[in-house]
Amino acid sequence: MFTGIVEQLGTVRRVEPLADAARVSVDGQSLADLVAGESVAVNGVCLTVAAIEPSGFTADVMRETLRRTTLGGLCGGDSVNLERAVTPTTRLGGHIVQGHVDGVGTIADRRSAEHWDEVDIAIPDALTPYIVEKGSVTLDGVSLTVVAVAGETLTVSLIPETLARTTLGHRGVGDQVNVEVDVLAKYVERLLDARLSRADERSQ
Repeated sequence: MFTGIVEQLGTVRRVEPLADAARVSVDGQSLADLVAGESVAVNGVCLTVAAIEPSGFTADVMRETLRRTTLGGLCGGDSVNLERAVTPTTRLGGHIVQGHVDGVGTIADRRSAEHWDEVDIAIPDALTPYIVEKGSVTLDGVSLTVVAVAGETLTVSLIPETLARTTLGHRGVGDQVNVEVDVLAKYVERLLDARLSRADERSQ
């Protein structure tokens, strides 16, 4: 589990295509104590460390992950947001993030103000029921508050800290981002569906 508070920007060293997967090697400044089997969120995607390298780690990315996220488009030299899994003593500064990406969104517009940027993200229609104004959403592993919702577009504000410390600082119109909706919304939907199904069965 993660919090959506990016710890550092890493750099993709290489991407090795495999038959139905890929092996990605990432360098980071504060990954010296990583161990094999540990979880790291890379642009919001939970990956398992397969091997430790002097300046980072290597992880295997399965076909399903390549299909459902932006990781399939990574190249050597790309910057990525990194967050290690939480510990029992970690402050939950963002919200509960699983690292299980629900879909890919596209930056539709970007507006710069004096102290922050506003960014509009077009998201898949299937994800819109889980997005609410002032609710939480994860974009490329960054926990953000939804400022506004209009149809299949959500708007977030990026403060200077987010602009400086994450890849969202240089994403432009047309760029794609990994989207993870709030898991609590999905559980609520599931519970309501189950309750309504039972109610329909009793009424028949």
